[in-house]
Amino acid sequence: MALWIQAQQLQGDALHQMQSLYGQHFPIEVRHYLAQWLEAQLWDAIDLENQQDEFKAKRLLDGLIQELQRKAEHQMGEDGFLLKIKLGHYATQLKSSYDPCPLELVRCVKHILYTEQRLVKEASNASSPGSGPVDGTPQRYQQINQTFEELRVMTQDTENDLRKLQHSQEYFIIQYQESLRIQAQLSSLASIPPAERVQRESGLQSRKSTLEAWLTREANTLQKYRQELAEKHQRTLALLRKQQTVIVDDELIQWKRRQQLAGNGGPSEGGLDILQAWCEKLADMIWQNRQQIRRVEHLTQQLPIPGPTEELLTDLNATVTDIISALVTSTFIIEKQPPQVLKTQTKFSATVRLLVGGKLNVHMNPPQVKATIISEQQAKALLKNENTRNDSSGEILNNNCVMEYHQTTGTLSAHFRTMSLKRIKRSDRRGAESVTEEKFTVLFESQFSVGGNELVFHVKGRVPFVVPDKVLWPQLCEALNMKYKSEVQSDRGLSEDNLVFLAQKAFSSSSNNTEDYCNMTITWSQFNRESLPGRNFTFWQWFDGVIELMKKHLKSHWNDGAILGFLNKQQAQDMLMSKPNGTFLLRFSDSEIGGITIAWVAENPNKAGERMVWNLMPFTTKDFSIRSLADRISDLNHLLFLYPSQPKEEVFSRYCTPPNSKAVGDGYVKPEIKQVVKVENDSMLDTEGEFDLDETMDMARQVEEFLRQPMETQWNERLSGPWQ
Repeated sequence: MALWIQAQQLQGDALHQMQSLYGQHFPIEVRHYLAQWLEAQLWDAIDLENQQDEFKAKRLLDGLIQELQRKAEHQMGEDGFLLKIKLGHYATQLKSSYDPCPLELVRCVKHILYTEQRLVKEASNASSPGSGPVDGTPQRYQQINQTFEELRVMTQDTENDLRKLQHSQEYFIIQYQESLRIQAQLSSLASIPPAERVQRESGLQSRKSTLEAWLTREANTLQKYRQELAEKHQRTLALLRKQQTVIVDDELIQWKRRQQLAGNGGPSEGGLDILQAWCEKLADMIWQNRQQIRRVEHLTQQLPIPGPTEELLTDLNATVTDIISALVTSTFIIEKQPPQVLKTQTKFSATVRLLVGGKLNVHMNPPQVKATIISEQQAKALLKNENTRNDSSGEILNNNCVMEYHQTTGTLSAHFRTMSLKRIKRSDRRGAESVTEEKFTVLFESQFSVGGNELVFHVKGRVPFVVPDKVLWPQLCEALNMKYKSEVQSDRGLSEDNLVFLAQKAFSSSSNNTEDYCNMTITWSQFNRESLPGRNFTFWQWFDGVIELMKKHLKSHWNDGAILGFLNKQQAQDMLMSKPNGTFLLRFSDSEIGGITIAWVAENPNKAGERMVWNLMPFTTKDFSIRSLADRISDLNHLLFLYPSQPKEEVFSRYCTPPNSKAVGDGYVKPEIKQVVKVENDSMLDTEGEFDLDETMDMARQVEEFLRQPMETQWNERLSGPWQ
């Protein structure tokens, strides 16, 4: 009964929708007086498609009749007398209507209760600020499935009404033919004797009068049935459009967004099976309602009766065609996107799919899909429905593919396996835009026939990525973190401190407060067009260099937490000066793309008793291809503790190369490369305060050069070299 109490509080359109649920098929008074009993029954336990459950439905019908009769018997007083008669009448009416088909009663009551629950929930969400729908997938799915059940009940209800209308109209036509036959008989009486004519004419006139009165009443009834049926179809189509909005504009758009993010390192977008099942249900119900509306149209053409029905049917036809058109064009999607960066003369693949293809029998006339490449300007014109004169910005080989229906999966798709960009036509770049910033999109086009060429849709699948001129910093942080974790293949992402460091770099700011950056926006120019202050590279080039270094050489150390990375020189100094001598940390270089440096605290050789922080010249990918980070740290004996206090052996020893002390082959010992830093005075520091390894005997590089020289030269230098 709690539901009925809440339903009575509905207002406006919601109240009107609730009231429209009731009528002769189920009076609202029955809902009101039997509210507690109705809500207590297990209506969902009955399978409407299972005829074996008809016995359960019959018991519910009998229970409903008994409850009505009991309620009628207990009515007292003058008002009670009228209610007693009314409830008794409803009991007789419901028994007469549903006794031959008790499952229809269950269908009717389930539809009423489902709709009331939905209306109450929507009203509750609307009246509670900030209390939007709960973002729990099972609950969303449950709501979608519940709406589908509601639509199924409504569609079945209009189907039943349509059959009744058809039977009534057929009987009306029979009686109308009978009236014409009587009229013909009356016209033929002129040829018979007067005495006999008067007698027969009297009987025929009486029958004619009675029949014409019935035909007049029945014509009004038929017109009323038609209008009520049209209004029911209006409500069904409104709910269908709403359900389609949830599935196509919410769920499918979210899938497409996940697909976009997956291309930038986000998690997989997930499968399309559930979305296809929903879209196919939508297609099925839309098509059923469309066929029903066309059958009503046929009935009105067969028996024209003046009234508003024709206009209603015209509107319904336009609405249902619009709904199915939106469904078909929206569910033509790119299941597997082409690469974000295309190179000429290089093969690439893509897959497009029509989620409703199997249900609408599109595969009976397999459509062909064509792929073309267009510029950003052409794509924008296309979205505005402007004529692009079939322009393209290049030529793609193997760009035509026929869609195939896969019986086992029920999918209709086209798989472009060997496309290749033969040539690309670039625009006239008169501004500052570089070739790498010019955007193109692959456009997939096809034409689908639905219902035996009854409806034909021209579809274009690919809304181009919209790249805004600026975004909020927190949005960029999310994208950077996603990209970093994906490329480095690490569960350890960017911490809040890391993101503050990046904000300081991007905005040339000194603030350490995260909230200071929450409402700041970063432009494309700041991101990847303007060089960072005092540098010859952009913010993105610097960050991308960090990613490349990490994923190629330092992934394990990042996962171990050994690399702090996102620190500037002053921050490193402040952290190290409070630690014992020999404490070191690893931070990304500010001055070199893809560089990482070692900072450590030690005595100042020029001032006794004074300590200072030293910064080694940055290592890059080239350096680590010669000798690993772990080996280099192991070589440097003055590095003792990884910040804050962990002995370096505990962190790096398992990654070190085992020493080669045994003779190999013909008795020679294999030479080893070692990292050496010779600290004499601060004249070896560059302007950034970092060691120049060329001046401090970077043994790795010297040995590499040594091994490349002819044997005779090697030994001459060996005898006089710095490591003798």
